[in-house]
Amino acid sequence: MVRPRGWHLDEKHILVDGQRTSGGIVDFALYFFHSAKRQIAKGRGPYFYLPKMQSHLEARLWNDIFVLAQERLGIPRGTIRATCLIETIPAAFEMEEILYELREHSAGLNAGRWDYLFSIIKTHRTRGRGFLLPERNAVTMTAPMMRAYTELLVKTCHKRGAHAIGGMAAFIPSRKDEEVNRNAFAKVRDDKSRESGDGFDGSWVAHPDLVPIAREIFDGVLGDRPNQIDKQRPEVEVSAADLLAVDQTPGGVTLTGLRGNVNVALQYLAAWMGGNGAVAIHNLMEDAATAEISRSQIWQWLHNDVTLDGGEKVTADLVRQIIGEELAAIREALGAHFNEDLYKQASELFTEVALDDDYVDFLTLPAYERMP
Repeated sequence: MVRPRGWHLDEKHILVDGQRTSGGIVDFALYFFHSAKRQIAKGRGPYFYLPKMQSHLEARLWNDIFVLAQERLGIPRGTIRATCLIETIPAAFEMEEILYELREHSAGLNAGRWDYLFSIIKTHRTRGRGFLLPERNAVTMTAPMMRAYTELLVKTCHKRGAHAIGGMAAFIPSRKDEEVNRNAFAKVRDDKSRESGDGFDGSWVAHPDLVPIAREIFDGVLGDRPNQIDKQRPEVEVSAADLLAVDQTPGGVTLTGLRGNVNVALQYLAAWMGGNGAVAIHNLMEDAATAEISRSQIWQWLHNDVTLDGGEKVTADLVRQIIGEELAAIREALGAHFNEDLYKQASELFTEVALDDDYVDFLTLPAYERMP
C-alpha cells in the first residue's frame, strides 16, 4: 500500500511549464505506471493510503485522478482501492462526504491520531486558552474529543459499508529492558481492545513484534469474520461540540513535557534532514506528525502565556535555553554518532518554526527547501 505525499507538498525536481509539480500526484503516477499491472497480475492491486485531506473536494480530485489513470492504462475503473486518513479536524466533519466522493475506489477510513492532534492544535492555535491541550504524552485516545472522533469514524464507515481502521500503536519494543516492554505491551493491549470493542475492523502497529498482540485481540472479537461492518453503532451520537471539546482533555504542562517536545523534535528533524522519515526515539516511532505536535504546542503555549505546572512561564528565552541543553544532552548520548551539521540544521529549523511569530503550516515546507 503506497502513501503518496499530501497536497501541500511540492516536487521541486520535476517541473511542468517551469512550475513545480504536486508531490502526491508524482508519487501516485510513478507507482501506478510502473506497478499497477504487476500487482494485478499477482492477484493484488494498486492500493493507496491517502493522507492529510481536509475536504471532500480533495477526495473528489483524487477520484478524478484515479479514473483518468485507469483509463490511460486500460485498467478497469474501480480497480484502485484507497484508504483515507482522517487526520485533520476539518476532515472529521466531512467523513461521509469523503467516502461518497471516493465511493468507486474507497477501502475505508483510518484514524490518524497523531496528525489529528497536530491539526487540532494548528487549526485552533489562536483561539485562546479554551483550545489549549496538555503536553503530548498526557493526551490519550480516552480523551473525550478523541473518543468522539473515533466512534464517529466507526459509525460513519459501517453505515456506508466501508472498513474502519484504528490508529497506530507507536511503541518500539526494547531488546534490553523487559520492564519497558511489559508496560508498553499492556498499553497496546488496552488500546487494541478498545478499538476492536468499538467496532474497528483492523488496526496497525509501528513494529512487527506488536502484530501478534493486535492479531490476538482482533481475532478474539472477529472470530472467522473478516470484519465487523455489521456493527452499526446506532447509539453513537457525536456533535460538533463533542469533536471540539479540547478543554475537557485532562493533563497539564510540565517542564519535563516541554523538554520532551524539544528533544523529540530535534532528534526527528536531524533524522529527517538525513533522509529518514520515521525514527525510533525513546522506544516510540516518531514521524513528522509528532514533531509537528511538539513545535506547535510550544508555539501555542508561547502565544497564550502558559505557565508550567512548576510555576515557570513558557517564554522564548526559556525555549532557547532548553534547545541548547537538549542539544548538548543528545550530543553526549550519541558521542561519535552525533552529526554536527544535521543537528545544526535541525536546531535552526526548530527554533524558526517554534518561535517565529508567523506560524508556518507545515515544518516540512521550510525543511524541504533546505534539502538539495
